Amino acid sequence: MTRRKKTRSLADKVTIRTGKRKDYKKWRHENPDQVTSSRRFTQKKRQQRKLQAARKLARQEQGASIAIHPEPTSTSSEERDE
Repeated sequence: MTRRKKTRSLADKVTIRTGKRKDYKKWRHENPDQVTSSRRFTQKKRQQRKLQAARKLARQEQGASIAIHPEPTSTSSEERDE
């Protein structure tokens, strides 16, 4: 038994907005001024950014105490001379 060929979608030919995802994406693209993020989403993102900034500060403070190129101490240079 052979498979039947799929018919082409009629979604592109429809002119009214039916609530389908493709229609909604098209409507959002055509009306960017009417689309805003929800309050819950913006609050969540603001909280995430605060946490990220706090973690970054903590990392920077922790890394500040490490000396990358420490100055040679006098005790080590005296040991080399002997």
